[in-house]
Amino acid sequence: MGSASAQTVAASSADPFAGPDTPVNFPDKASFGPMEVTYLNSGTMHPFSKGAKSALEAYQAKRFMDPAHQGVQLNDKRVLEKFARLINAEADEVTFVQSTTMGENMIVAGLGLADQKARIVTDTLHFFGSIPLYEELAKQGCEVVWVRDRDGRIDLEDMKKAITPGTKFVALSLVSTINGFEHDLKAVCDLAHAQGALVYADIIHAAGCVPVDVKATGVDFAACASYKWLMGDFGMGFVYASKAAQKHLKRPFVGYYGMSAFKPHIYPFDEPGTTIADYAFDGGARGLFAVGTSSESLLAQLDYSLGYILTNGVERIQAHAQTLTDHLKAELPKRGYRLMTPKDAKTPMVACVLENARTKLNPALEAAKIRITVSQHRFRYSVSVFNDHADIERALKALPKV
Repeated sequence: MGSASAQTVAASSADPFAGPDTPVNFPDKASFGPMEVTYLNSGTMHPFSKGAKSALEAYQAKRFMDPAHQGVQLNDKRVLEKFARLINAEADEVTFVQSTTMGENMIVAGLGLADQKARIVTDTLHFFGSIPLYEELAKQGCEVVWVRDRDGRIDLEDMKKAITPGTKFVALSLVSTINGFEHDLKAVCDLAHAQGALVYADIIHAAGCVPVDVKATGVDFAACASYKWLMGDFGMGFVYASKAAQKHLKRPFVGYYGMSAFKPHIYPFDEPGTTIADYAFDGGARGLFAVGTSSESLLAQLDYSLGYILTNGVERIQAHAQTLTDHLKAELPKRGYRLMTPKDAKTPMVACVLENARTKLNPALEAAKIRITVSQHRFRYSVSVFNDHADIERALKALPKV
């Protein structure tokens, strides 16, 4: 992008990435661009805010070598600190990872579950993209137990029966992408830890939209990407490992970005040594999980977006979403649709079961310019800070009769 495009960026701003320092009122349409559709699909991909767009433009202007932006500096440490604050972790317990799935795979590999032929408990509301991971582990000799949902919930008593002595690992989605069900994470962790098992939580549908407290729940590991409720983009997220749980991990991959020191002995003017190089790994999550570079474009966006979330408060964001999802849960059954989401769920998603949903819904939704998630036999609304009750009414009005 040239300097003309960069005129939209506040070149005089000391730090365009830091994020706002004043809360807004919800619904917050002013912080987002005009939308030609009624967008109720943030749980699939959240729109960029104006501030995140400006942060990205400032970074791009710097990379374009625009003289007005050469003083702009990214701050990856601050981004990690913001995410750590969001989930009540310590900064050295989190680091960047490519995606939620990569984080989960690295944790599974680092624990050596396949080599141990470990007993693993997971459930059918866990992320569907993780199903092949645990099915492959079963093929490698692990005992994988699937707890099935009952009426859109994973019953705690069923988890208790499944987490027997000898269980090594419990994997779940704190908030299910399928229907917005939320586990009582502390209760699950208490059950697992009583049997000596470690717990992993996929928090991609929790971080940024419902409160997450890794210390209060006792969860050992977590991961999420940034393109949903963290208001970032595809290609980067975060992995969490508690200090206590880190001792159970072996580094699954080795890369320069996980190192705290590197001193070669093979290049001109190097000090002589008895090794090719002396090196050390960082003692925290970075040393365990960091391998290669992270997206600096995403760092710019996330710095702003995490600031937006922290300034406005997850509890306020959740409360706003709740008014909208309560409206949907009340009205959808009146129109003949069967809820898949528990009525008492406090997450920003509402899903319904509908056979051949794409065939039945897509033409009407496209004509009305309503954007939601429509799968083969279900559909899902996911609301965010810019949505209001008028959006919900438009979306309900567009539904065909069943």
